[in-house]
Amino acid sequence: MSVSRPNILLITSDQQHYSTLGTVNAKIRTPNLDRLAAEGTQFDRAYCNNPVCSPSRSTILTGLYPAWHGCWTIGVKLPEDVPTVGEQFQAHGYNSILVGKAHFQPLASQPGSESIECQPILRDLEFWRRFHGPWYGFNHVETARMHAHESHAGQHYAIWLEEKGLTNWRDYFQQWPPDPNDRYRGPQYTRGAMVWDLPEALHHTHWVGERTVANIERSVQEGKPFFLWASFFDPHPPYAVPEPWAGMYDMEEMEPGQLMRGEMDDMPPHFAKTQEEHPDFTAYQEPGGHVLHGFHSHLHSEHELRQSMVAYYGMISLIDSEVGRILDALDRLGIAENTLVLFSSDHGHFLGQHGLIAKGPFHYEDMLRIPMIVRYPGVVPAGIRSNALQCQVDWPVTWLCAAGIPVPGMMQGRNQLGVWAGNLTDARDWVLVENRHNPTTVHLRTLITGRFKITVYRNATYGELFDLEADPQEVHNCWDDPAYAGIKADLLLRFVQAEIQREPTRMPRIAGA
Repeated sequence: MSVSRPNILLITSDQQHYSTLGTVNAKIRTPNLDRLAAEGTQFDRAYCNNPVCSPSRSTILTGLYPAWHGCWTIGVKLPEDVPTVGEQFQAHGYNSILVGKAHFQPLASQPGSESIECQPILRDLEFWRRFHGPWYGFNHVETARMHAHESHAGQHYAIWLEEKGLTNWRDYFQQWPPDPNDRYRGPQYTRGAMVWDLPEALHHTHWVGERTVANIERSVQEGKPFFLWASFFDPHPPYAVPEPWAGMYDMEEMEPGQLMRGEMDDMPPHFAKTQEEHPDFTAYQEPGGHVLHGFHSHLHSEHELRQSMVAYYGMISLIDSEVGRILDALDRLGIAENTLVLFSSDHGHFLGQHGLIAKGPFHYEDMLRIPMIVRYPGVVPAGIRSNALQCQVDWPVTWLCAAGIPVPGMMQGRNQLGVWAGNLTDARDWVLVENRHNPTTVHLRTLITGRFKITVYRNATYGELFDLEADPQEVHNCWDDPAYAGIKADLLLRFVQAEIQREPTRMPRIAGA
């Protein structure tokens, strides 16, 4: 394989807090990700461009912000006519492959917004035996839709389970249609945890690892470079994982995040409501909206949260074991030197920080920052930690540049290859995060700079301004602080400049008129 045509391997987890790597957290065991970091560069200031699954993943796939690619929250379909980075790779002789979670389409289907990621299609295994793409720029797809033991299980994962002899796989997942007596029903989506009795060898994390290696081997046999997205489902709740991973960590050693006294006093109103036993969020409901993730009581016991953390850490360590399998395969096949590997996640997660659990429109670092490691031997320096601002919209542009493929003007990201290679200090001085979870009532945007973070809400005079240097724990909102009035004015102007600068140029100007 020509060294001028590197393989591109994207490995993602789902909803992983940026601190859950062994390189920065001695309480979690991730030896294979630690190895990847030792052989590459770890970026400590990496951010998602939307802290919700579908829009974030669609940005990774297209190099566009959600306001441009159209998948503005979950439950919204990524239009199938939006150009993707996989199409660019295919046009230049690459295999373009997805293994694992997609979540590009909603759990419902209607004319004009047709979805194959919904019931009853999810469990129509004859459909999935025939379907492997093309789909969103991938010429080969092996996908599934559930988290842990959710009822959305099916698709190519279920076919694999049957091939492995687990013909009664439905018995290990929540029932469809829903059953009020389902043995897997419980609070594990936000609180506590359970030991999942699924045979450990048949966990979907092993499926993603096994099928990723198989597809890499196929590409090598075909003599074709590959763009492959290995998309793991964990550690997204429900907090359910089999042994030995469920018992890998000691609950007493977990250190949940904390709510500081008075820190919600100067925050927008939906923050304080999370600390009520029965909060009323009806003011945020509107036509065209659906479930508002995070708009519920976040009150929890420390015992529950420690249970959740044990499962959450176990899920990550299980992923790490399969990352090791994939890295070993690259070595065995002799292609590690010519493969750019990027490990990251779609967005962050709360484990008690600021009194919050899981996710929601709370733009703290816990929600927006993501783990990010890049390895590309001979190009990306080894064993380096970088504070250069990184974000997902830049990844497709940078991958194409690494492969020597022209970047479409439609893409909105920056080329980070010089930063990844250690030749440039930075490629951007701001990151912009969108979040439109309802058409108008939950609609916010955040601008992050080297030192500050400012968040603006649609139709609201309140907002957030944090000085990440003076207040790294984000407990003092400076939005109304007179001492920060000048900084606030400057940041709002930079916000407008960022909005202008990110406008894409789909077609070049080629004449005077």
